[in-house]
Amino acid sequence: MTVFAAAAAAWLAAATAQAAESPKSQLVRAYAPIVMLRAQEDPPCDTAEEQFEPTTVDVMLGNRRVDLVRPSERGEPKIVRPAPTAADVAGLGARWHLDVPGDPLNAGCTYAKDFASLKADGRAPAITYAHIARQKGTSGLVVQYWFFYYFNQFNDVHEGDWEGMQIAFDADTPREALGRGPYEIALFQHGGGEKGAWDDDKVQKEGTHPVVYPAAGSHAAFFDDAVYVENGQGGSGLGCDNTTKPLRRVDVRPVLMPTDPRPGGRFQWLSFDGHWGQKEKSYNNGPTGPTTKSQWREPFTWMDGVRSTSPRLPGGLVLGPAVTGAFCGAVATASNFVNLEAQTRLGAILIGVVLVLLVAVPVGLTRWTPVDLTRLRQPRAFGQLVRAARQLYGRHWRWLVLIGLTSIPIIAAIYGLQWLFSGLVGGGGVGDTVSDAVGSVGRPLGFAVVAAVVIAFVRDLDRAQPTGFVPAYRGMLERFWRVVVGQLLANVLVVLLAVTVIGLPIAAWKFIDWQFVQQEILFADKPLREAFRGSTQVVRGHWWRTLRTAGFFWLISVITGPLLGFALIFTTLSLTWINVVGSVVFALLLPYVAIGRTLLYFDLLEREEEEATTTEPKRRRWWSRARPSPQPG
Repeated sequence: MTVFAAAAAAWLAAATAQAAESPKSQLVRAYAPIVMLRAQEDPPCDTAEEQFEPTTVDVMLGNRRVDLVRPSERGEPKIVRPAPTAADVAGLGARWHLDVPGDPLNAGCTYAKDFASLKADGRAPAITYAHIARQKGTSGLVVQYWFFYYFNQFNDVHEGDWEGMQIAFDADTPREALGRGPYEIALFQHGGGEKGAWDDDKVQKEGTHPVVYPAAGSHAAFFDDAVYVENGQGGSGLGCDNTTKPLRRVDVRPVLMPTDPRPGGRFQWLSFDGHWGQKEKSYNNGPTGPTTKSQWREPFTWMDGVRSTSPRLPGGLVLGPAVTGAFCGAVATASNFVNLEAQTRLGAILIGVVLVLLVAVPVGLTRWTPVDLTRLRQPRAFGQLVRAARQLYGRHWRWLVLIGLTSIPIIAAIYGLQWLFSGLVGGGGVGDTVSDAVGSVGRPLGFAVVAAVVIAFVRDLDRAQPTGFVPAYRGMLERFWRVVVGQLLANVLVVLLAVTVIGLPIAAWKFIDWQFVQQEILFADKPLREAFRGSTQVVRGHWWRTLRTAGFFWLISVITGPLLGFALIFTTLSLTWINVVGSVVFALLLPYVAIGRTLLYFDLLEREEEEATTTEPKRRRWWSRARPSPQPG
């Protein structure tokens, strides 16, 4: 009887507490989001995953290690107030900054370790600041959930970060909203956002709680786990936001805030118009707070202007580097350079000068003319090789374009095999490993086939034999296993050497030594072992020349498609079609690369013949191995 009475009392107390809870509190608690963050597998310093989580502003306010700073300006002195409280920041203007320990432009693991320490001490609870907002002249209300982060670790790096989401109700009061339910949801993404109907399939929910996916480092919120490509339009940010697995669930506790904070009250910090982070240039500056955002002032107008979908990094058939994937890396690299310039302008200038010289010096120190195609086997300068390959491609473009495009069905067939193996073996670790192995072997195999066909085409030209699509493919098929397995074996051996780390220099050396295995098979009809030896013999004494020229042709093949596609990312063309454009460009460049490497092969053979017939032995560089001089007669 005593136990029953105690249980009844507990139930009655809970019911009474719930009845006493205001409709506002009930509303924000009923729709509080579930946050899915990229899980740290090697905490806390892995910037590819999420180092922070939504927390309280008290990680800054009242923190003895934080300063309130007004930087010097127009001859005025700099002002520093240590350990600022909510009362200290209340009502201050945009010139003021909260400055936590560390340098955002050289963040390292400083901020991640500091936040981990705050969390371990119980000073960084997982919360979200809830705000019930209305807009003058518009019916309805929204519930906003603001996420505050200790640090932003993205292409832009800055102390403090404000992101969040809002849910719209066609209701005039919180009580009415509880009864009717929401009709739309919008997520904050950098300076823009994405919206969706509440009953849209993309809006994941657990009961009434929406599930949101903040991107690692940038904290822009999304509806699903994926890599999202942002082109900067509509305030979307510039770069790629990653919300993919591994993920961890964070249940944030909602803390209800007023629209108009009372002076001296708990939320007086809302009247701070300054920056929640130290002063830096441009987008690395600390962000301002919620009340300065358009969502706070005009939530419905803001929501009407955001997009209804976010472009994802597409998968599927891609030849060469995906334009969209290359875009992610290029933006990140450019952002690092901009951040470096903000740290040290001289260092950025020096790096820029070095990069320009790496391009300008080879271009300026070579001969580009004349270009003679009447005889393919002749020594040529670097510039002449580049132009000769282009002109030879142009002269026979109909057949060579067709040969290049055959790489698309070949790689498509390899993707099909990946899909088949994945289906037969099943998902999970084993299935993914088998599927990845098929792709890792199959793609180089496909490219080796196309390169061999082009080499056979050039061989027929060199021998003044009938040329065309069919003869070239027939020439490749006559030595199919040797030309394909030879190239594949060269790739595998180089990778095996490289993964040992200690063998990395040897891998780089042999990768250049084995550039002409296919040419040795198709031109000299050599068996595999002799083809490897023959390629090494051709390169010997000309290693750096081979590296520069073959490296240039490889670089052209991998960067041209992404460079052309970059401009398309800033248009309305879908990311899938942009990748298609990049793949077609890559396919069309495969013949050019194979022609260039074959003309380089001819060049080195001719140089070797000239050296063999000269009466005065040529002085060898220190890096070339000694060889016996040719015997007279």
